[in-house]
Formats: sequence, C-alpha cells, structure tokens
Amino acid sequence: MHMEDMKNKIVYLSAAVLSGALGAVLVLSLAPFVRPQISLLMQKKPVDNGEEKVIQPQSPMLAAEKPDDERVVQVVKQAQPAVVAVLVYADIPSQQANNQFYLQDPLFEQFFGPQPQVPQVPSADGPQRIAGGSGFFVSADGLIVTNKHVVQFNGLAQDKVHYKIQMSTDKTYDAKLLAADPVLDLAFLKVENAGDVRFTYLELGDSSQLMPGQSVIAIGNALDEFRNTVTQGVVSGLNRRIVAGDGVESEVIEEAIQTDAAINPGNSGGPLLDLNGKVVGVNSAVSDRGQNLGFAIPSHVIKRDLDSINKDGRIARPFLGVRYIMVTPELIKANQLKVDHGALIMRGENRSELAISPGSPADKAGLKENDIILEVDGTAIDENHSLSSLVGKHAVGDEVTLKVYSAGEETMIKAKLDEMKP
Repeated sequence: MHMEDMKNKIVYLSAAVLSGALGAVLVLSLAPFVRPQISLLMQKKPVDNGEEKVIQPQSPMLAAEKPDDERVVQVVKQAQPAVVAVLVYADIPSQQANNQFYLQDPLFEQFFGPQPQVPQVPSADGPQRIAGGSGFFVSADGLIVTNKHVVQFNGLAQDKVHYKIQMSTDKTYDAKLLAADPVLDLAFLKVENAGDVRFTYLELGDSSQLMPGQSVIAIGNALDEFRNTVTQGVVSGLNRRIVAGDGVESEVIEEAIQTDAAINPGNSGGPLLDLNGKVVGVNSAVSDRGQNLGFAIPSHVIKRDLDSINKDGRIARPFLGVRYIMVTPELIKANQLKVDHGALIMRGENRSELAISPGSPADKAGLKENDIILEVDGTAIDENHSLSSLVGKHAVGDEVTLKVYSAGEETMIKAKLDEMKP
C-alpha cells in the first residue's frame, strides 16, 4: 500500500527545537499492515508543627464525590512534579544539527514548506540540541518513561547522543538510555547524577479497565516550549491498531488508546492520566488530518516492559517471525477467502520484506506465505485481538499453539517463541 492510498495520517508528537525552529515530524498512517505511562501520587498531610509532610499512600484515590474539575486540579497538582522535559543532544556540528535531522526529510515540505539550504559548516560548540519531548518518572530513583522516537534516530550512532531531563522547577539532570522496546514506541531513561535525591513518580493504572467516554488528562512539554501543559478530554476509542511509517521503515502501535485531549508536538512520552491520577497511557501520536485524534500506548504494555527490565536488564520481546495483514470483510470479498477472521501471512511491498523470517519460530514450525493464522492458544485473531498482541502476552521461550488455515484445511501447529533482536 502506497502512502497516497492510505486513508489517514498520524504524526509523532516529538518536538525538536533548534535556533527557534520546529523540527520535522514523522508521518504515520492508519492501515491494517504490520511492518517488520507508575504514579504513586504525593499527598500532603498536616503534622503537629503546622508544616506539611509528604507521604506516599499505597493506593491513592481521589474522593469520588468531588466534582470533576476539582479532581482534575488535584490530579494535575500531584502529577506535574513527576513530568519532565526530555532534551536530546548530539556530538555533531551545529549547522548539521540545524538541518540534518529535520530538514532533510522528504516529508518536511508537506508540513513546513520549502527546505532552506544551509551549508554544513563544522563547529566546535560541543554537543548540539537536536530534539526534545516529554517523559515521566516511574520510580523514586529516577527511572523515566518516554517514547523511542524521542531518543533514537536513524543514521546517528547511539554513542553520539546525550540526554538531559528538565524538571518543572527548571532543575536539570543528566540521563542515560537504559532500554528501548524493539517493537513499540517506548524507551526508558535513568537519571545519572541525582545523588540521594528521591523523585516524585507516577503509578501505572489498569488500561484494560478503560471505557469509551471516560475522562482523561494529558500532560506534556507542548511544542518543546510550554512545559507541563495540561489538556483534558475523553477516551474516544480503544484497541486501535496504528501502523507507523516514514517511507523507509514502519512500526505498529498495538491496542492504542484514542483520545480527544489536545496534544501537540513535544507531548511525545508524556502521561495520559485518569481522574484517580494514575497513568493509563503514554502519548505518542496524533492525526494530521482529523481534529483531536490522539493516540497513546496503554499502560499494561509499560508494565510488561518494566517487568522485563527488572528481570533481564533489557526489554525481551517474544518473536514469531511472520509478516501479516488482518483478515477484514474487504479482504475476504476481494480474495474469496473461506474464513472470516485471522492473520494472513504475506510479504511486504519490497522484495526484502519476506513473509516468513528465515530461521524464525514460524519458519521452524512450517508456516508458509498465504497461510492464515486463526487462533493463538484458543483465542481467535480478530479486530480486538491482533496476532502481535496475542504473541506479545507471552514470554520468550514459551510454546504457543496456533490454529492455521492452510491449503483449504485447518491444522494445529506449535511454535516456540524466540527473542526479537533490535
């Protein structure tokens, strides 16, 4: 599917400001193809001497009888100290920083007009600011959640990139990239020079309990300029499957939360909060065509990554090794399929985008191009349960049972999941 054929476009929210100019944004697209926010809220309690003492309750809850606007004010007051601006620097010449990572993008002109031609003049200015976004603490010792597209860049060696986080008080700290999700748009930074400082942090809520129409709050570094900008909206939809692409590579956001809370470039990596002040998602993308169409990665995915980091020191993702599209009524009609759900295994547009990755669990299990995977461990693959999300619920090394429609027959196939490599 070509970019011009896609029905809608989604853009990453990351803002990058240099010399007062906004950086270009990546374009994403809504399509059925797969391409190969933890808040323990701070509350204040009076003590005998009349001062206020900060405590950390195990299960912070706001009084349900409070009007929503009062609850929003309280949530924001408690959460803002945990939300940070993520500042990204690189060891490159200053003129190159002004142009290479933003202006030399074929999609730049579509959003920002003609690209200026600036000579690549070397500079001894030191690390140059190349990008920015948002993040939030998930532990008192300085672990931060943000988006992967905020902190990683194609064509730029990771050892050339440096990170700082800026608090709402303007205090800054150095940070290092601790881990990046190999599949989803998530990354984790860790403060390096905090000493004995303990940070206010956010607790992850249960995104599986969200309902359409539920009120949510977004906080982030809007336009890489207006820190801790607060907007409010509702959950507009759940389990959205968004395929992101920049014309060269693409990535899928599974089970995305759709919201109409106004979010802008720079909000990437900021928290989406419920009215109890818990993180239910990480703001990641917006539509460039529709109005108030924002998308967030659900909190249960963050929990899974955090568990993996705590266990293995990295994010270990299970890997089956197939490229597929979801079976839809349109696909059934166009190809006269004999099934009404599933994941059709097929190659991508480029010759290098194979349907089955050589040596993968799928290859070893005997899956073939044009096979349709109907179920994973008895759960049907449908619009609410994609193949990726079902496989993602497992751990590396797990054996899964797949019901497969192949050559007109249904068969059961077992596959042992490997670890996805970056």
